Amino acid sequence: MSLQTKIEEKLSQSLKDKDKNLYPTLRLIVSTIKDAIIANRTKENKELSDRDIMGLLKKMVKQRNESCEVYKQAGRTELLETETKEIEIISSFLPKQLSEEETKTICEEIIKKVGASSIKDMGKVMGELKKTHSDVLDFSKVGLIIKTVLK
Repeated sequence: MSLQTKIEEKLSQSLKDKDKNLYPTLRLIVSTIKDAIIANRTKENKELSDRDIMGLLKKMVKQRNESCEVYKQAGRTELLETETKEIEIISSFLPKQLSEEETKTICEEIIKKVGASSIKDMGKVMGELKKTHSDVLDFSKVGLIIKTVLK
């Protein structure tokens, strides 16, 4: 079953259950997916793959994390709670992200594999990580880890 189908089924079930915490966010996800499909119509492949949808979901989580920072600074706790709930719902459709310790271990392995010795080799390391672990790594953390290891 495709990721899009899972999301649509979850939306359908939340509407039946009248879950007011869940269905607005799911509607937003479905809307974002449909917008991307419409934007993609000019290309040969009109459907979105699960990987494309995961990219959209990651982007949505990133946007909400940025909003959370703004709300924290402004002291808007009610908006912060709403964004946090949306992040949890969106993240439930993404693969589980690795912990910081697991991420550091993978980064160190790739650094050895690529033979990186200085910060100039960061691009090689990031490229290899994106090829092999793009689904489970948070690349905002990865960048910091690589910089500390390659000093």
